[in-house]
Amino acid sequence: MIPPGSTIGILGGGQLGRMLALAAANMGYRCHIFAPEAEVPAGDVAARVTRADYTDFAALEAFADEIDVATYEFENVDTAAVRHLATLVPVRPGAESLEVAQDRLAEKRFAEAHGGRAAGHAAVDSRADLDAALAGIGCPSVLKTRRMGYDGKGQARITTPADADQAFAAMRGSPAILEAWLEYSHEFSIILARGLDGAICHWPVAENRHVKGVLASSHVPAPPAVLRQVPEARAIAERVAHALGHVGVLTLEFFATADGPRFNEIAPRVHNSGHWTIEGARASQFENHVRAVCGLPLGAPDLTAREIRMQNLLGEEVHDWARLLADPEAHLHLYGKAAVQPGRKMGHVTWLSLLP
Repeated sequence: MIPPGSTIGILGGGQLGRMLALAAANMGYRCHIFAPEAEVPAGDVAARVTRADYTDFAALEAFADEIDVATYEFENVDTAAVRHLATLVPVRPGAESLEVAQDRLAEKRFAEAHGGRAAGHAAVDSRADLDAALAGIGCPSVLKTRRMGYDGKGQARITTPADADQAFAAMRGSPAILEAWLEYSHEFSIILARGLDGAICHWPVAENRHVKGVLASSHVPAPPAVLRQVPEARAIAERVAHALGHVGVLTLEFFATADGPRFNEIAPRVHNSGHWTIEGARASQFENHVRAVCGLPLGAPDLTAREIRMQNLLGEEVHDWARLLADPEAHLHLYGKAAVQPGRKMGHVTWLSLLP
């Protein structure tokens, strides 16, 4: 157990690290951010920041000397760095969760090995591979980079075989995966926290709505068509969490289809679709991630409201802050990012319909 007063190291300095650091501070912990970027939103609310590349092992060793436990806020952290850091301090979750989540093909195979059902898919390492995959999977389908893709990046829709050349060129030589296009009614995510002792808690499930591959909003409770599929999806997520020995928050994204939940992606971390838990749950995803990483008992994920809506502020929408602050029902979170870009997550706002 890592007691309050200790220092938590966070690999990654974005908004997820920022909200983790705020939750940790409320529980009496200090946070030290390690990130290579010049702009580090998490650093605004942390005790210390180290700006260095993840492969700078000397910097990692100095970082380890100043922390008691480490975690990460996104899945594109170098796994060699995580494995090296784990020889010096506990790192929770471990590198195994990262390695599975960083490769779309590996994560689909891992989820399927534990009862998940993904869309039809095939590895694509060459133009000839793409032709063979299209012959088996057909159109419409989606070609995605196997690594480093997020928020709709690294993806190309293939509506007819004539789109194949342009889609393959969009991968820029990166290993890719072709996925069959699924017909689905809703998108949803299973967000759980697994403690150091193996205990698991689940938050109520939200329906997620995306625009151009980026999460736009999450709504709790999810509609009945989703809720009927939640038990099966939760069972899959629990098996994945236990198989990985995951400690902390783990998210699995699903499509609700006519024949049940179909697995999409794993995120071994706190997740955008769980931001509503800050005001909407007795213990937020950020608090329970800190609790798990530090070996503490998990907090209750129960709702504090009968209905909750979370909306991302993307790009220029952040300039609407004055109107949102004037809304007494709105809970506004701005991430402190300087550059406003189309589709960039600049903040979010949550509305609660209070319990009677």
